[in-house]
Amino acid sequence: MNKYIGAIFYSYKGGRDLKISEIKYDARKYLKGYWGKGVLLTFIYFIINSGITTSIDIVTSGGFDKWVYQDTVSITADFSNVIISILIIPLTVSITWFYLDLVRSENPSVALVFKIYTDVKKALHLIGATVMIGIFTFLWSLLLVIPGIIKGLAYSQTLYLLKDNPDYGIFEAITESRKRMNGYKWKYFLLNLSFIGWGILGLFTLGIGYLWLIPYIYASNAAFYKNLIADKKIMEL
Repeated sequence: MNKYIGAIFYSYKGGRDLKISEIKYDARKYLKGYWGKGVLLTFIYFIINSGITTSIDIVTSGGFDKWVYQDTVSITADFSNVIISILIIPLTVSITWFYLDLVRSENPSVALVFKIYTDVKKALHLIGATVMIGIFTFLWSLLLVIPGIIKGLAYSQTLYLLKDNPDYGIFEAITESRKRMNGYKWKYFLLNLSFIGWGILGLFTLGIGYLWLIPYIYASNAAFYKNLIADKKIMEL
């Protein structure tokens, strides 16, 4: 069979293909009894991320008063914020893994989320993978927005795969994600799009509603991986 025709049937996963409503139901089922941990984790992450960034802005602006009335952010602050964004990547990934453990009924602990920084090699590996995903997605976006979105969806399972396969190299994990997402990109897109209504409602709660919405999104994405991607059989024709 011609390789281009074969690409249409590039992968197959036996069993019933879950609906989006079923994936979200699965997420809610595992969140029962864990909503408190999810809210706490979201709040801690927000404090760390916004707190550090704001503190740097204040210091580089020359004090709180100058920071309040400044019109632009200094180059030093911009550079510092980029560094902080990179350093916080392992924490972001670890939170993603927390929800994967949750939907796998592994009773995850909030405290263990921060243990990722005790393994410098793994932390750097995750930073490298995240940066490369961003670069690849950006380069595809230079062609048109749609190809960038499609590739972003294709690479979306990379970090989950690195949890299950710590021996994977960065490019190996990205390639594996691209293969396994064949036939599932549209479903993944619609899954995340389905939260837009809740996101709008969250604005009317002054952002407080996001403390519950974000765990719901994380858990749903983890359920997507667990049910459709983790054990997907890749068949090259």
